[in-house]
Amino acid sequence: MTFNDGLVTANLSISLDGYVAGPNQTLADPLGAGGEDLHRWMFEQPDENAAIVEQILAPRAYIMGRNMFGPIRGEWTDDEWKGWWGENPPYHGPVYVLTHHPHDPIPMEGGTTFHFVTTGIDDALAQARAAVGDDARISIAGGASTVRQYLAAGLIDRIIVTISPMMLGGGERLFEGFDDPGLTPVEVLHTPLATHITYERRR
Repeated sequence: MTFNDGLVTANLSISLDGYVAGPNQTLADPLGAGGEDLHRWMFEQPDENAAIVEQILAPRAYIMGRNMFGPIRGEWTDDEWKGWWGENPPYHGPVYVLTHHPHDPIPMEGGTTFHFVTTGIDDALAQARAAVGDDARISIAGGASTVRQYLAAGLIDRIIVTISPMMLGGGERLFEGFDDPGLTPVEVLHTPLATHITYERRR
């Protein structure tokens, strides 16, 4: 599979009742009650799900919302906060964080640099594209609100929705609050802990 296709992609795990994060999200439990279990497939069955993991790691630039980057709200008050992922985040490329409050870039080990964009989703995508070129994949990494904005704007070419066989009963939904984004299913991969459905945007 080639990833030199210039696509804008997204990959999210979702419960049977439609949630990508559980209720009662806290600093200690950022995905809410039960939310971590949405991703069991990635860690407990890496071989069966290797093709999907490969796609998740294929993009050369990423865009995420501020809530995904960390728990701080309003003005930046903790200069020591550098994300949830430790000194060597898994992105290994530029990451553009949507925020209303300016922040200097944060370079990390392994080639990841967090850039902070205050000028909206279109400019974040333009900056990512300028950084990695027209042929590189860019991922809208999350969270749900950020992916919803890009879906509503028609800016995501392909999204893989991974359905985990569990119920969360509440939390944050992905598919709500916007019109039909025009998605067509093009591939399904089933494993014991997940069903991966790949959708492409109808043009």
